[in-house]
Amino acid sequence: MNKPLEYLENLSRVFDEIMKNQLGSIEKAAEAFAFALENDRNIFLFGTGHSHMLAEELFYRAGGLVKIQPVFEEDLMLHISASKSTEFERLEGYAQKLFDCYSMKENDIIVIISNSGRNGVCVDMAQLAKENGLTVIALTNLNHSKSMSSRHPSGKKLYEFADIVLDNMGCVGDASVYFDEIKRNAAPTSTSAGAAILNAVVAGCIEKMLDDGFIPEVFSSSNVDGGDAVNEAFLEKYRDKIKSL
Repeated sequence: MNKPLEYLENLSRVFDEIMKNQLGSIEKAAEAFAFALENDRNIFLFGTGHSHMLAEELFYRAGGLVKIQPVFEEDLMLHISASKSTEFERLEGYAQKLFDCYSMKENDIIVIISNSGRNGVCVDMAQLAKENGLTVIALTNLNHSKSMSSRHPSGKKLYEFADIVLDNMGCVGDASVYFDEIKRNAAPTSTSAGAAILNAVVAGCIEKMLDDGFIPEVFSSSNVDGGDAVNEAFLEKYRDKIKSL
């Protein structure tokens, strides 16, 4: 049973690379988050396929920021039809519908999560956001993205539209453990690495807001005494303002 250890060692190396190479970008993203919240702007998160889990990671989370707006679209998620979600994420023009539905505005932030950063919807969304004056933060895998061609008419990939790029430091194809018998890799790292990066951004945002004299709004765990009361006050305040609450 060497493969579990190999995977964990691979993941540990990814985390080492993130700590060596991504702290500057994490700090920039944290400052952007803090500026948005201090100025009553929105923070959107958008991902397709498995990347939607990272849009969900920061939402309504114990110890997470309250004012997070995940962009949830069932056709782009896996629970309706996994294969169809792959088709939809490559469709041109689909992002406009979501952009309008969520009323994204100038000076808002959008974090767009895509390991490859090459498919139509995520690149469309980045381009739309950039054209409309949002701050675009890309959470992607530069190693993978730079090795592949774009599927977007512009010929560009997600990171090329981003103001801030967060690199999950994964390998090409994401899966990190090779099995000779099947001639294929397994065990991806992007979800674990991406979740860590995003939560590091949240921690930095809270630190920055406190330094600036603001008290950040942060959910409590509902499974600790008093947590329900804390969260209910936030729900009452934002239920009509945050779509998925």
